[in-house]
Amino acid sequence: MSHIWQDLRTGSWLTPGRIRGYCLLVLAISLAGLIGLLATSNHFIDRNGKPIGTDFSNVYAAGVLTLSGKAPDAYDPQLQHAAEIAVFEGRDVPFFGWHYPPFFLMVAALLALMPYALALACWLAVSLPAFMAAVYAIVPRRETWLATAAFPAVFVNIGHGQNAFFTAALLGGFLTLLDRRPVLAGVLLGLLSYKPQFGLLIPLVLLATGRWTTILSATATVAALIVASTLLFGMSVWHAFAASATFTRTVVLEAGGTGWEKIQSLFSAVRMWGGSIDAAYAAQGALALALAASIVWLWRSQAAFELKAAALAVACLLATPYVLDYDMVVLGIAIAFLVRHGLTRGFHPYELSLLALAWAVPFLTRSIAGLSGIPLGLIVMLALYAMTLRRAASDLGIQTIGSSRLVKA
Repeated sequence: MSHIWQDLRTGSWLTPGRIRGYCLLVLAISLAGLIGLLATSNHFIDRNGKPIGTDFSNVYAAGVLTLSGKAPDAYDPQLQHAAEIAVFEGRDVPFFGWHYPPFFLMVAALLALMPYALALACWLAVSLPAFMAAVYAIVPRRETWLATAAFPAVFVNIGHGQNAFFTAALLGGFLTLLDRRPVLAGVLLGLLSYKPQFGLLIPLVLLATGRWTTILSATATVAALIVASTLLFGMSVWHAFAASATFTRTVVLEAGGTGWEKIQSLFSAVRMWGGSIDAAYAAQGALALALAASIVWLWRSQAAFELKAAALAVACLLATPYVLDYDMVVLGIAIAFLVRHGLTRGFHPYELSLLALAWAVPFLTRSIAGLSGIPLGLIVMLALYAMTLRRAASDLGIQTIGSSRLVKA
C-alpha cells in the first residue's frame, strides 16, 4: 500500500509509455462508442429517441428559425421545440433550449444553410481542430496531439454536439496572446461573450492588472456583435432574449431541468444534496467571492504566467452556477498550462497524479454523481485550483528566500 501512495506522490506511475497506452485505449473505446451510436441510429435519431448531436439540434433549429425571419422564436421554448421537431421530420425529439445571446444566431443561421448531418460535421470539424491547436500552442510537443485527441471531455462534447471546443479555443487563444498581442486577445475575449457565464472573472483580472488595450478591444468586439445582430434581427430579438432569462434561471438552473448530475457547479451540488435555492446561491456566491479575491492576488503577484492562466481557466468553470460536464473541455487549457510549468520547473508531490485525474474526470463525473451524489468533477476542479494557488505561493516563497540571500551576500 505504501508503494502505491509513493507512486501517486511522485507520479512515477505515469510513464511516457503508459500515457501513450492510456490515450490509445481511451481513444479506441470512445471511437467505438461513437461508431456504435451512429450505426444504431435511425435517420439521425439514436435508440433513446434523441438526435445525434443532441444539443446541436437547438443550434440548427434556431438557425432555421432565423433564416425564416423568426429569430425571436428561438427564445420561446414551445416554438423552439416545434422547430426542433420539424428538423427531424416530425419525430418527437426531446427539447433542447436555446439560451445564447442573439449574435450567436448568426453562426446558427450559417449552419442551417446546410443539411443537418453536414452542418454537425462541419461544426465539429472546425471547432475540434481549433481546440487542439490552442492546446498545442501552449505545449508544442508531438505527444500533445494524442493526449488532446484522447481527452475524455472531447468525446463528451462530441456526443452532445456542443460548443465547448470553441469556448476552450477562444479562452486558450486569449490567454496565449494576452501579453504578445493584446488587441487580438481582446477580440477573442469579445467573441467568447457568446458564453457570458464564463466571463465573470476575466474582466476583473484585466482591470486589476491594468490591461486597458485588451479591455477596449474586447468591448469594441462585443459592441460590434451587438450592432450587427440588431441590424440583422431587430430589437425584438433582444427583448425575447431578456424574457427567456426567467425560463433559463428557474427551469434549467434552479429546478435542475438539465439534471443535477450533469451540472458541475457548487450550486448544483447543494441542490442535488437537497439544499434550498437560497442556500445554493449563497454557497455559489461565497465561492465566487473567494475565487475573485484569490485570482486577483495571483494575477497581481510575480507568479509564473502559466499558473495564472491555468488558475483563471479553472476559476471560470468554478465561478458560474451553470457549467456542464462537456464544458470541462476548458480543463484541457488549464492542464496544458500546468504541464508546461511543470516541464520547466518540475512537478511537486501529487501534482502529476492530480493532473491525470483532471484529464480523466469528464468521463466519470456524470455517472458517479448520478449513482452516489458525489460531484467528482467539482471536487477535482476545486483541488486543481487549490493546487495551482499552492504552487504559486510555493514558487513565490522560493523566489523571496533566494532574493533575501542575495541581498545578504
